[in-house]
Amino acid sequence: MSGSGARVAAVDVTDGVLPADTTEDVRARGAGVSAQVAVLPVGSFEQHGAYLPLATDTLIACAVAREIAAAYPVHLLPPVTVSCSHEHAAWPGTVSISAVTLHAVVSDIAASLRRSGVGALVVVNGHGGNYVLGNVVQESSARGERMALFPAAEDWETARERAGVVTSLLTDMHAGEIETSILLHAHPEFVRPGNESADFTADDRRHLLTVGMSAYTESGVIGRPSLGSAEKGKELLASLVESFGPYFALLTAAAERK
Repeated sequence: MSGSGARVAAVDVTDGVLPADTTEDVRARGAGVSAQVAVLPVGSFEQHGAYLPLATDTLIACAVAREIAAAYPVHLLPPVTVSCSHEHAAWPGTVSISAVTLHAVVSDIAASLRRSGVGALVVVNGHGGNYVLGNVVQESSARGERMALFPAAEDWETARERAGVVTSLLTDMHAGEIETSILLHAHPEFVRPGNESADFTADDRRHLLTVGMSAYTESGVIGRPSLGSAEKGKELLASLVESFGPYFALLTAAAERK
């Protein structure tokens, strides 16, 4: 092996992440109001400790979106992978775009969908730092466009309780019990050893936006990943699929009234 360090083989993350539809598949699904809802996973490319990949949030958003697409007649889109991860900039590998750029990307995607006859967009957000997505939805709704942001904090809380996740949403901030569980279920091949001994908590993070994550954790972890399990991940996703029902009903009912 050449070079000064060992090389780690790249893993193909496209399986189960990118939709495999052809244009004819989309055409066949296009009749009726319910088919006019698109689902856009938005993740991030940021550190998740030593045992979860940089693409963790994207993989989670895609897992949620994929389960939704299996249960509802929606148009599944490929993910937006790089987003607003500026609070993680102290760790190698993290890449960000500005909030202005993310706002523009999602808005442009929604406009393109409307031009092609898909009038509603659900943004499935996998990264808590993408605050601007709430503004995108607010502004779109004010213009009379159909858009939703999913999951809400209440949806995550319901999922946490159903799955038996012990850690609170406040404590389980990053690379913790929830994220580790979902990847252990949906993509166990990407979970490396180390989560069993990586627990670290820092509930008081009031200056996070000013000083970033590195002021609160050396490892990049805030949560209890040792408690993660594939069974919890499966139940988390199942609960989120059920919680999506009212969102789908709201968006399709709005289309029928037009």
